[in-house]
Order: sequence, then structure tokens, then C-alpha cells
Amino acid sequence: MAESKYKMSRERYEELQKELEYMQTVREKEVSEQIKEARSYGDLSENSEYDEAKEEQGKLYSKIAEYKNLLENAEIVEKSARGEGLIGIGSKVRVLDLEFNEEDEYQIVGSQEANPTSKRISDDSPFGRGLIGHRTGETVIVEAPAGDLKFQILDVTF
Repeated sequence: MAESKYKMSRERYEELQKELEYMQTVREKEVSEQIKEARSYGDLSENSEYDEAKEEQGKLYSKIAEYKNLLENAEIVEKSARGEGLIGIGSKVRVLDLEFNEEDEYQIVGSQEANPTSKRISDDSPFGRGLIGHRTGETVIVEAPAGDLKFQILDVTF
């Protein structure tokens, strides 16, 4: 089965690489030392420090595997890969909600970078998909679970 690609900016890709390197070098040694120290306390069957250190090691290895998968299946989206003026990953979009007459600004990002509370919207979300490929001045209808929402695109920056 083919792995799906994870769209992300070059910055996010490099950030993940640094975090992975840290986990594989510094953090792995720290956890290994915790296990070594816990073993020195004696009987492993009733050694809570050892159990906690082994659990931490398992979490670390799981996180390392997750990051490796993300990096191996990353699709770097460059700003120049979009057509002139089209909304894509990395775009900052100012929109007007036509139902409530409210303006808001969002940045379209890959799913690994999404954080709706920071107004970083995934390109895979209904709102992100509804905006991708459109330009300033266009009106878009976003299909959402609560019903169709209409937005006018006021401004697009990159």
C-alpha cells in the first residue's frame, strides 16, 4: 500500500529534521542513562523508576518512527509551485464571511502544520480545500458540516 504524502513547507520539513536529530542523539542518550541508573537500584520487578524509563523509551522510539515516516513521505510545497496569485499552501488569506459580515485572516498550511487556534488552516480541511486555487475578489462556497458557508477573498499574500 502506498503511503500518502504529507504536504509541508520547507521550514516545517527542516524543523522536523532538527527535532528528529535531537531525539536520536541527545534524548535517546538521556533515556538510556535513565534506564541504566534505574537498573542499578536492584530488583527490576518492583522498580518503578525502571518501568517509567522503559515507558519513556517506548514513547521516544514511537515518536522517532512517526517523524521518520513524516520526513520520508513529505512533499515540500514551494511558493513558486503555485500559479500567479492563486491561493495555495503558505498563502495568507484575508476573507469576509458574507453571512456575518466579519473579516478574518488565515494561513493555509499542510496538515502537519495546522493549528486552527493560531489561524493556520490545513489544506485538507473543508475551509482550506474551498480556498485553494482561488484569487483575490472571488467568492467561494465552503461545504462544512454545519452547511455551506460563503466567503469573499479580500486579499492574498505569500
